[in-house]
Amino acid sequence: MSFATWFAFVIAGTVIAISPGSGAVLSMSHGLAYGVKKASATVLGLQLGLIMVLAIAGAGVGSLLLASETAFTVVKVIGALYLIYLGISQMRSKAEAGPTASAAGLAAHPPFKKRVLTGFLTNATNPKGIIFMVAVLPQFISKDAPLLPQLLILGVTMVTIDSLVMHGYAFLASSMQRLFRDARAMRIQNRFFGAVLVVVGSMLFFVKRAGAN
Repeated sequence: MSFATWFAFVIAGTVIAISPGSGAVLSMSHGLAYGVKKASATVLGLQLGLIMVLAIAGAGVGSLLLASETAFTVVKVIGALYLIYLGISQMRSKAEAGPTASAAGLAAHPPFKKRVLTGFLTNATNPKGIIFMVAVLPQFISKDAPLLPQLLILGVTMVTIDSLVMHGYAFLASSMQRLFRDARAMRIQNRFFGAVLVVVGSMLFFVKRAGAN
């Protein structure tokens, strides 16, 4: 793989990562609610999900998935329902105020494993991610070179880019934590990000597989 090809992929990967989506919304939501340090577990989960999507696309399974109406619909519905579930759960989450709010908030934070799992499922059940990778990866892979080394290079590059971008989203959101100290502000935050996740999840129902009318 030439440097020019790799650099072109860096540009494409950066644009894809920055584009608003469920991962960005989740990173901002957890960054605002838990801070950057705890949101790192969510970002880790997002990257594990991204690695799975890259592996599926690289192995050609993604193409088979897109060719099967039933398989694609199942993945799409699962991904949509999961995001809607996350959104409703966040909208219904309780907000506490007062001098004990900080301690109560820390106690209410989901454990590390749950944050990682939430991030993983968000990316792993996103059919738009599979569509993107199936469409993008072949453009940067040379048929005259071994496939696995190229996939590893592109995978490490994409995960690095996405990790930096998602942490950036979490950092930007966490910098506004001081504005969300009271219960009313926390309720607004939960309802806003919850509603965005519900909207993003609902939009997945309208995603069509390649070649579909």
